[in-house]
Amino acid sequence: MTPEITSEARMERLEQLVQFVARHAEAAGFPIRRIKEIELATEEVLVNIVSYAYPDNEGPVSIQCWADNAARLVLEISDNGVPFNLLDVPDPDVTARFSDRQVGGLGIFFVKQMADEARYRREGDRNILMLSFDRHRQDSKGRGYAGTVQK
Repeated sequence: MTPEITSEARMERLEQLVQFVARHAEAAGFPIRRIKEIELATEEVLVNIVSYAYPDNEGPVSIQCWADNAARLVLEISDNGVPFNLLDVPDPDVTARFSDRQVGGLGIFFVKQMADEARYRREGDRNILMLSFDRHRQDSKGRGYAGTVQK
């Protein structure tokens, strides 16, 4: 059975939901630096759900979390909110001068950078975002790097 937590999508539940994910990453043997990246990505996704998924009321958010193998953690975050695929959000121009940048989108950009893979699907009335995180990410020369997202 896949570990799962379901809660109302509310800011005061954020810490509990993020800690659920962090505990699974820790149990899977992820290094603390990687756990912090996973926590940040999870928090950003959840803040977007809390802020935008249910414009007229509140609704649930669920997280399933499992170790795919010895080196990968998979999260499946779902809600019954308005359809929204964060992978379709264009990346901000991080090379632009600060005063020329548009507001918003930076958090989603960070999620895309921290996850090694991300996929979105809509099933019935549910948004389902799958994020996977490798324990250690390295480039071809054995150096750590920020992952890229596959759509």
